[in-house]
Amino acid sequence: MELSIGLIWVGALLILGGVLFTAAKALQQGRLSEANSTRAGTARGTLEPQGSGSRFRLRPIWPGLMLVLFGVILMLAGAKI
Repeated sequence: MELSIGLIWVGALLILGGVLFTAAKALQQGRLSEANSTRAGTARGTLEPQGSGSRFRLRPIWPGLMLVLFGVILMLAGAKI
């Protein structure tokens, strides 16, 4: 019983750590509402400027996603025991 509760807690902490890691990596890349280069005539201060979709990539955040996945696996294993 104590092992399953321990697995659930460790899994929950891994999920929380993975979400925080992923958020920190996304915030490190800069504001998502600013384009890398501004063209003449482009309005600044808009929520979705041209080319903002290309800033979010999975390569820098894959460790955070793996932490979340491993946390989910541990939580499911703790629920089965």
